[in-house]
Amino acid sequence: MSHATLSPRRSSLRGATLPKWFAWAVAAGSLVLGYAISTAAGLNSDIQWALIAAVLFVVGSYAISAKIEGGRQAKDRTATSLVWVAFLLALIPLASLLWETAERGVKVFDGYFLTHSMGVVADAEPGGGIYHAILGTLEQVGLATLVSVPIGVLTAIYLVEYGRGKLAKAVTFFVDVMTGIPSIVAGLFILSLWVLILKMGPSGFAGSLALSILMIPVVVRSTEEMLKLVPNELREASLALGVPKWRTILKVVLPTSIGGIITGVMLAIARITGETAPVLLLVWGTDFINANPFQDPQESLPMYIYLQWANSGGSGAAFDRAWAAALTLIAFIMILNLVARGIARWKAPR
Repeated sequence: MSHATLSPRRSSLRGATLPKWFAWAVAAGSLVLGYAISTAAGLNSDIQWALIAAVLFVVGSYAISAKIEGGRQAKDRTATSLVWVAFLLALIPLASLLWETAERGVKVFDGYFLTHSMGVVADAEPGGGIYHAILGTLEQVGLATLVSVPIGVLTAIYLVEYGRGKLAKAVTFFVDVMTGIPSIVAGLFILSLWVLILKMGPSGFAGSLALSILMIPVVVRSTEEMLKLVPNELREASLALGVPKWRTILKVVLPTSIGGIITGVMLAIARITGETAPVLLLVWGTDFINANPFQDPQESLPMYIYLQWANSGGSGAAFDRAWAAALTLIAFIMILNLVARGIARWKAPR
């Protein structure tokens, strides 16, 4: 028997495949064809042109792929195309917001604006800055973080490591309820307790207490999920060596999940930084620098933006300051998110 008869016949299990640049070519063709259709139909809206191009991209990808690659691969490409279209549709409002804020905010965004307050400048006059608002925001968010992080992390440790029975279920239920509490409700609660009952008056610390109510459930949820990701084998190995459970949590569990915990804390900080309702009720606001968060009204960036917009009448120097303050707030939150990502990557388990 010859060697040829013993060798199995090789069959092609892979059909025709479109090149890697196929999606880009279809996208470019859809943009050109969509623009031509919108121009011929007299459509002046860029949104209508983008939607026509998106539909042409999905339909074109499916039709060409079905003709060459077959129905199964065509469905896969259609699903991928829909994901990309949805991503771009979600990205358009964000990019538009960032562009509009940057374009309007750079008019007065400079070193003078960041290092001066509104103490001797009227709302209708040019000049002034947001130094007092930045200082107030940093102090209020910092105090809220000092209150929320220990409570949130310890609560998460209890739920994951010790929580059993009705008490753990009750804590989980109330954490879920707190996650959906509107910011105005948290502000009203602290207003009733701190200002009306205890007669403490408005201050930055009062606003921090309301912000901490909004921050605690976010810290609990994110920390709880990170602790659950720690393999049980690590806990069992530590306990097998005779190490107490509290020391296992402190030396094994927390260091393993510290990157995710810090990321969750940073995201919680970013979530409360732009809150306005608690600040409006409890901190009030002032045009002067107040470095003491425990006494007298204090300014914050969200409050500053609102007051400048309310006093601008839609134009003028106050309107420009409001846009510049909004740009500062976006940059602050963006920096927090970048720091969180950097710490998570740095502390990620190898």
